[in-house]
Order: sequence, then C-alpha cells, then structure tokens
Amino acid sequence: MRVLAAGSLRRVWPQLIAHFPEAVETQFGPAGLLREHIASGEACDLFASANLAHPQALLAAGRAQSVAAFASNSLCLTVRSEVLRDGDDWLSVLTRDDLRIATSTAGADPSGDYTQMLFDRMGVAGEAVRKRALALVGGRSSAPVPAGRLAAEWIIHSGQAEVFIGYASYAALLREIAGLTVLDIPEPFNPRAEYGCAVMTAQGQRLADFLQSEKAKTILQNEGFLPGGAALTRPTKTNP
Repeated sequence: MRVLAAGSLRRVWPQLIAHFPEAVETQFGPAGLLREHIASGEACDLFASANLAHPQALLAAGRAQSVAAFASNSLCLTVRSEVLRDGDDWLSVLTRDDLRIATSTAGADPSGDYTQMLFDRMGVAGEAVRKRALALVGGRSSAPVPAGRLAAEWIIHSGQAEVFIGYASYAALLREIAGLTVLDIPEPFNPRAEYGCAVMTAQGQRLADFLQSEKAKTILQNEGFLPGGAALTRPTKTNP
C-alpha cells in the first residue's frame, strides 16, 4: 500500500502503522503540494492531509472514492527563551517588532494556511504581523528541515528567527529542548486544524477505517493530536 502523508504526521505514523496488519510505504511532505501531485496523476492508495479541504478537493474532482476526518490539531508559539520579557504572552511576543517570526508556507503547507487564519483573527494587529512573518519551511523551494530535527527547534537554534508558529502537537517535545519556551494560543484566536484522508483505492479504505479506530485515536492523542471527526464522505450519486 502506498500513502502520501502530511509531514506533521511523520513522528506518529510509525506507531500507527505498527498496529496495521498490512505493509505501508509512506512519502511525507507538505499536504498542499502532495494534493497537487495526486491531482496531476501521482498514484497512491491513501492521502493523509493536515487540512480536510485537500482530500475534499480530490473527492469533488472525482479523484478520490471517499474522505474521512480522523484527527485535529492547533497552533502554538515556540520562542527563544532568552528573548522573553517579564509578562510576555503569545500576543505580546507576536507584536514585538524586535523579534523575527517564522512560519510555514501558506498554500503549500496547511500549517502556513492556519497561521494566516490566526493573523486574520487577530485583526489589525495580525495584519502587521503578517507583513513581518517569514515563510521559511514547507514551500516548493524551502530548505529541508534536517532529519531528526523539529522545524521550530531548527529555525530558532540556527538563528533564522526568534519565534516559530507551528502545530501544538509538537509542544510537549519542544518544551523538553533547552533554550526554547512554548506559548499557548487561546481560543478563539487559535484555528482548529482538521486532518482528513482521501481514500483512493479499496486498500486505502482499510487504512482509513483503521485511522478512525479507537486504537488509532488513542495513539494520536498520546502524541498531542486532538480528536477529529469520524464520518466518511462519499460522492453523491444522482439518478440519470
């Protein structure tokens, strides 16, 4: 079975597949770019995306057999600890002009899309932050994150920025890294990242069913993901 999967699933995926009885070959990448590859004819049995809109687009185009939502996520800030001032929170950090802010790339990577939604929800302050933000990962020409490194850790420790906006599923790991501080973003500012898969073949359907199982949900939540929807969406058939 061949799977194309969002890069944010890379760390949890081996744990999931260890409980699935079939052999799975997985290619990871930014979900927006993976969707483009599938739309252009690249074959796979299942596409696991960090944005439900990408599988739904493949379904609407007749490329997928069905769509299943299986998890969700949110955003957080990772900050170089030494730049924090007394009383700083997520909003004061983002609006400090002396700090460089890194994000993933909107359009190519859902993390970047959700970050743009965060800026939208911040109103006027968010527009100013949007203009300053640097899209450093997840794009067509972005430098790859070194193997075994987290994007936030690599960006900050390599001196490319002082702040990184990324998925909260990494928060527990990031909090264990010296020199980094993770700040939560409260609702209603924090977008909900909805993960979904596009089922391309009968083989893929079996994996989609597993991703919606209680075992898979437990694994995902233990790795920092939030619960997601469970309903399958299939193409609507009309009578001739």
